[in-house]
Amino acid sequence: MANVYSVAQVNSYIKNMFTQDFMLNRISVRGEVSNCKYHTSGHIYFSLKDGSGAISCVMFAGQRKGLAFAMKDGDKVIVTGSVDVYERDGKYQLYARNIALEGAGILYERFLALKEELEEMGMFSEEYKQPIPRFVRRLGVVTAPTGAAIQDIRNISYRRNPYIEIILYPALVQGEGAKNSIVRGIQALDELGVDVIIVGRGGGSIEDLWAFNEEEVARAIFNCATPIISAVGHETDVTIADYVADLRAPTPSAAAELAVFDFGAFEEQMKSYENRLNFSMNSRLLLQKQRLAHYVTRLNYLSPEKLLRDRRMYLLQTEEKLQKLMEQIILKNRHKLGIYIERMKGLSPLAKLNQGFSYVEDFQGKNITGTKQVKEGELLRIHVSDGQIISRVERTEGKD
Repeated sequence: MANVYSVAQVNSYIKNMFTQDFMLNRISVRGEVSNCKYHTSGHIYFSLKDGSGAISCVMFAGQRKGLAFAMKDGDKVIVTGSVDVYERDGKYQLYARNIALEGAGILYERFLALKEELEEMGMFSEEYKQPIPRFVRRLGVVTAPTGAAIQDIRNISYRRNPYIEIILYPALVQGEGAKNSIVRGIQALDELGVDVIIVGRGGGSIEDLWAFNEEEVARAIFNCATPIISAVGHETDVTIADYVADLRAPTPSAAAELAVFDFGAFEEQMKSYENRLNFSMNSRLLLQKQRLAHYVTRLNYLSPEKLLRDRRMYLLQTEEKLQKLMEQIILKNRHKLGIYIERMKGLSPLAKLNQGFSYVEDFQGKNITGTKQVKEGELLRIHVSDGQIISRVERTEGKD
C-alpha cells in the first residue's frame, strides 16, 4: 500500500520546495493590479493579472517603504519579492518587497540602488541634520521661476511674515541640465548667506522628479552649510533629496510653513502674553496695595507716636483720677480731723481752765489728784486760765 501523508505534511513539503528554489526567492512579476485592499493593520492585499492568469500578492506593513506611490486597481506594476506557500491554506502567493509602476521600473531600480549606496555612506544619518532656524529673515528658494511652487511659497511666506526677504534662484527642475542647475542654485544661495534654503518643485511622474534623485544633487545638499528643506512633489512622492535634506516637507506650501516664522501668530501670542502680564501685574499691584493698607493700619495701631499719645492720655486720666482721689481723701481726713478737734476740745485742759477749773502739779510735773501725793511745806504749781500760781502746802484735809 502507498504511503499516506497528512495535509500539513504535503503543504510543508511544497513550501520547502518553494524555499529551495532560488529563482522564486527573488522574482519580479509584471501585471495589472486588481482587488487591491489596504488593511487597517497596514498590510496590502492584491492580485496581479494578465491575459492568461492571476496570482495573489501581499505586501506586509514592514515592507511599505518599498511602495513609493498610492497603488490602486488597474495600475500596471512590476512587483519584486518572493513566491512562497501559506501552509495553513495550502495556497501560494507573491510576497512583495518592492512595487514600481511598469513605465518607471528601471528608474525605480536606480533610485533604490542610489538610496542604498548613499545610506551606507551615512548621508541620511540624523547626526548630520542641521536644525532649521526659528526666525528666518532671508529665505532662499531653488525652483522653477514660473511654476506653482514658487507662487505657493511666496504667498504663504508673506502671509506668515510680511517682512521676510525671499531670494529665488531660477533653476531647471526637470529635463536636460536640471541637476546641474539645481546644484548651482544650492551653491549660489549657500554662498549668499541666506538663513534657510527650500529646494523643490510641484508634483509629477518619477521621470519629472528624477533630477532630485541624482547623486550630484544629493551631494550638493549634503555639503551645503545652510539648512535645506526638501519640498519635491506631493506628499506621496519621495526622492533622494528628501532623505539627504535637513528636513523634508510634503509640499512646497508645507515647506514655506516650516521655514517661515508666523509673525501674525507671534504678534497675537505676544499680545496674549502682554494681556496676561498686565493682568498679573495689576493683580499683584492690587494685592500689594491691600497688604500696604493693612500694614499702614497695623503701623498706625502700633505706631510709637500713637502709643506715646495713648500713654499720655492714660497718664492725664490717671493724674485726674489721682488728684480727685487725693482731694476726696483730704476732704475725708479734714472732716475726721474736725471731729477729732471737737473731741479734743472737750478733753483739753485749757478748755477746762477757761471754764474756771485749775490744774495742780508738783515741780517734777506730776499731776496732783489726791492729798496723799503732797506733804506739808511742799511747793506746788497751780495752772489757771491766765497763768500759774506757786503755792506751798500748809496742811491737808481729807474728804468726809
